[in-house]
Amino acid sequence: MSRPPFITLPGCARAHRLRTARGEFAVHDARPEGAVRGTVLLVPGFTGSKEDFIALLEPLARAGFRVVAVDGRGQHETGGPRDEAAYAQQELARDVLAQTAALDADAGTTADAATAEGSTPLHVLGHSLGGLVVRTAVLMAPDAFASLTLMCSGPAAISESQQARTKLLIDALAVTDMETVWQAMRELDPPEAPEETTPPGVEDFLHQRWLGTVPEQLIATGRQLNSEPDRVAELAGVALPKHVLSGIVDYAWPVPLMDEMAERLGAHRTVIQGAGHSPNAERPLPTAEALIGFWRGVDGDS
Repeated sequence: MSRPPFITLPGCARAHRLRTARGEFAVHDARPEGAVRGTVLLVPGFTGSKEDFIALLEPLARAGFRVVAVDGRGQHETGGPRDEAAYAQQELARDVLAQTAALDADAGTTADAATAEGSTPLHVLGHSLGGLVVRTAVLMAPDAFASLTLMCSGPAAISESQQARTKLLIDALAVTDMETVWQAMRELDPPEAPEETTPPGVEDFLHQRWLGTVPEQLIATGRQLNSEPDRVAELAGVALPKHVLSGIVDYAWPVPLMDEMAERLGAHRTVIQGAGHSPNAERPLPTAEALIGFWRGVDGDS
């Protein structure tokens, strides 16, 4: 799971609930001081939340982007039903499209919108599982987006070793409560090296986030991670600027697999040095720089 480097929102951001046609979603919403050059929707991964992107908010807003990181249905501070069917991938993708529509409508009524029409480009980024969800959203409605970034998200199911771990988690969630599973996971975690000590408050946050997540959401999306088909050829047929970003190592999808996916997509490719499965949390500044460069290129701004 991603560990945010801190949990205090920067001054440019606020926490609120985004109203959409499919309900309300908890978000962190960061805005630049001047004109908005584009809007960015950040979708978290398995066991994740909007806080996974907290270190990206300020540098992206400083570059002129409105940045909205969301808790998906059943994640952390966004509620959800105790029904696995509610977390089918197409349902989660429809949520992303509803969030996109709400942000687009909001941009159209915002006085500092950058374009004459009053709207700005909307770029979507999905981390890990979130990449699979936004991929489906793009395939359903490609015209809703200005670009797609897949961060540490591969072409199909996760690696066999991670499939085995995910199945163990699914089996445990089916028979026991979230607190018991959390304690079992803590016992299995390797001890932290001194330089990797979790910052104050973050461990408590991780615990509370876990308890706030709907178990049926984890079960349903865990099964998706274990069985996702390869849809790269289908996505390659969508005329949308694409970006594949990862660290130098990844336990869920091997980096060479993401290299190959980027080639098949004709996508821009970025590898963040010193990062693993969560460059957004592990190396946020170079990650932000890479994203800004890509989005500016999409918008035709060198």
